Amino acid sequence: MMNFPIISLERLNGVERKDTMEKIKDACENWGFFELVNHGIPHDLMDTLERLTKEHYRKCMEQRFKELVSSKGLDAVQTEVKDMDWESTFHVRHLPESNISELPDLSDEYRKVMKEFSLRLEKLAEELLDLLCENLGLEKGYLKKAFYGSRGPTFGTKVANYPQCPNPELVKGLRAHTDAGGIILLFQDDKVSGLQLLKDGEWIDVPPMRHSIVVNLGDQLEVITNGKYKSVEHRVIAQTNGTRMSIASFYNPGSDAVIYPAPELLEKETEEKNNVYPKFVFEEYMKIYAALKFHAKEPRFEALKASNVNLGPIAIL
Repeated sequence: MMNFPIISLERLNGVERKDTMEKIKDACENWGFFELVNHGIPHDLMDTLERLTKEHYRKCMEQRFKELVSSKGLDAVQTEVKDMDWESTFHVRHLPESNISELPDLSDEYRKVMKEFSLRLEKLAEELLDLLCENLGLEKGYLKKAFYGSRGPTFGTKVANYPQCPNPELVKGLRAHTDAGGIILLFQDDKVSGLQLLKDGEWIDVPPMRHSIVVNLGDQLEVITNGKYKSVEHRVIAQTNGTRMSIASFYNPGSDAVIYPAPELLEKETEEKNNVYPKFVFEEYMKIYAALKFHAKEPRFEALKASNVNLGPIAIL
């Protein structure tokens, strides 16, 4: 069995830095996923957020989900459901401006804890982007700048619960897809599993670990690295043994950020063979993604190549 990459960030500070950077590089090139421990986010903050998230689901969302399942007949399906997911979600926007004060049903404590957690995740995401820059041979801050746009990056959180499911073989918790954005940081349930990634044609479990942060790379990092790092298809399998909590935060480009392969990572031979990823405005990519999320990513890239939007050539160093 393949060993899922688990990386301790505290080992960056010392003699093990080179080895740790190599592990991050290997995870980015060959997995598109890795799991962080000793990441600097206080465990008591994570415990409080988990408690409040599960309390909020039970109080405000569980009954709604049961009513939805009943109205759609999902609890009695006989054949595979391919157009719905077995999940209960809400979304929080942090950047460019927060909407957390506008969301209904959240307690003041929950808002406060979510805000503190998001600030720490934002900092961690930017630290990770600089580590990726170092491994790629890009100047520090290149990826953050690439994401910036006119108003900075977009950063938001999807809070999901995947309830106990009577027919997990017929209804996916979340259908297979790659993530559209930049870098994704996930705080997941440490008792109920379900997240899987596709590697070498095989679905691999992402192990639930207490107080870890799972990191995965989105489509935009694949474009900027011109395929050196790739976004990876993943899914959630609904479980029969309990409800799985998932708090996924997405550090993405600003809506008007222009995304294109880093010139430092391109060679003239690549350009001549037309093996260069497209240049586009992130918002345009998201419009295509909205319609094709649960399809292969390659047609999304090809659609942008074929579009008539002329953003100019990419410099080849």
